[in-house]
Amino acid sequence: MSQDIAALFAAAEQGNGPASEALFSLLYSELHRLAQRELARHGAGMSLGTTTLLHQAYINMSEQEGSTSFPDRARFIGYASRVMRNLIIDHARNRQARKRGGQFEITTLSTSVAEDAVDDKELMKVGSALEELSKVDPALAEIVDLKFFCGFSFAEIAAMRNITERTVQRRWREARLYLHRTVRADLS
Repeated sequence: MSQDIAALFAAAEQGNGPASEALFSLLYSELHRLAQRELARHGAGMSLGTTTLLHQAYINMSEQEGSTSFPDRARFIGYASRVMRNLIIDHARNRQARKRGGQFEITTLSTSVAEDAVDDKELMKVGSALEELSKVDPALAEIVDLKFFCGFSFAEIAAMRNITERTVQRRWREARLYLHRTVRADLS
């Protein structure tokens, strides 16, 4: 099975549309779980649904022909996670724009607890800080995506990246420190 996935990754990297679709279908359940986790963490109270997020991410990913490289499953999942995160942040930005006098939107009544609500401004700050981190240290930003946004354990990330779990934990602490400093600097 892993050879099939590797062949699909290679074909998708070459721009083979059917291979990309087959890869997406093969990983659909994992991507759906990832979308659910993303919305549970960052999308409380949003009118964006899991399947909508997943399909919008697929559309965005398929429009990026030739500009992405997926040598393995971890990089594909990490990229999908970044696309979903960006969609959630864009959705939060649009909500903020509407709050400042923009368009009306018909939504369903949310029954989530008030303390679970996401602070859109804080989410946008974290998104900007993570974008900045990806320019400075892409590998570090990928670990953040895999841990925070995908929800993988340190052991799973270590196995995907072929490094020790201790190294992943150390890099995770570095990333958290960097993001904390960047977000705090924005508040000043």
